[in-house]
Amino acid sequence: MSANDLAAIARAMVAPGKGILAADESTGTIEKRFQSIDVANTEENRRAYRDMLFSTRGLGDHISGVILYDETLRQKSVTGTPFVEVMSQNGILPGIKVDTGAKDLPLCPGEKITEGLDNLPKRCSEYVKLGAKFAKWRAVIDIGRDMPSSTCIAANAHALARYAAICLEAGLVPIVEPEVLMDGDHSIERCEEVTEWTLNAVYEALYLNRVVLEHTVLKPSMVISGKKCPKQAPVDEVAARTVRVLKRSVPAAVAGIVFLSGGQSDEVATAHLNSMNQQFKGNLPWPLSFSYGRALQQPALKAWRGAAANVAAAQAALAHRAKMNGLASLGRYATALERQG
Repeated sequence: MSANDLAAIARAMVAPGKGILAADESTGTIEKRFQSIDVANTEENRRAYRDMLFSTRGLGDHISGVILYDETLRQKSVTGTPFVEVMSQNGILPGIKVDTGAKDLPLCPGEKITEGLDNLPKRCSEYVKLGAKFAKWRAVIDIGRDMPSSTCIAANAHALARYAAICLEAGLVPIVEPEVLMDGDHSIERCEEVTEWTLNAVYEALYLNRVVLEHTVLKPSMVISGKKCPKQAPVDEVAARTVRVLKRSVPAAVAGIVFLSGGQSDEVATAHLNSMNQQFKGNLPWPLSFSYGRALQQPALKAWRGAAANVAAAQAALAHRAKMNGLASLGRYATALERQG
């Protein structure tokens, strides 16, 4: 794929008013989601659930791309049409998760390193043939006592950069996802410090690995108080601190930024994104949008409950959340719109 094609795909992923649906849950992760609605974790149920999501009418109005799991990239809809074609028909770019998960980092108790570089060039080539246009790799940075270590940040930054370079060589736009976890009791000030450290390390590693930033999309966590912190920062403070860190750390050449929700509730994740785009409209070098998993899917999952009779209601719930976040990516969201359905 040419440099122009890669740049065009990266820009399309962050088109105005659109964001990315993360539907790349592993078989183990989706089992937890299905348990919450008493649905068996079978291949057919996973296919049916993803079919419900991807066939939502008008989804492409607010969703530019969908991140898929390996199994899903190969599956077909109930009509027999491959999911990749279903998405393409709706103007949605298919993407693929290529990491194999976070594993214990040797000699760094409590910290993780994301694996999956082995055979990645071969896997990326296959994914391109199957129709994928972009890829995702998630690194996790935990905040705790004596954490993160410089070892953890350096190792994960290097892995992200190696992944990005391999993707570009294969013709896939890489989503670079360094997630600073919101678990724990840390303050928002500590989250801001660690996020800035992490992003600076990631962009140094990307430079050393010759990654063309115009062909990449960043998927960061927001600067937010730890879940157990007694003082939870308000929406506008989260937005201001997050943008400050991004301006200090992320080169203007990056095609765009799509946030992960990281355990935030549906509406709070939307409100944070909206505040950023309202406060800093016209004063940002890149578009700020979303790449949410649970914060987009949860209402649809609850409505679906594994029943064909509930598909329409579930799709309406997904379409609503996609629209709300699409508005937030333009700074046009208001909580009153939630009640209008």
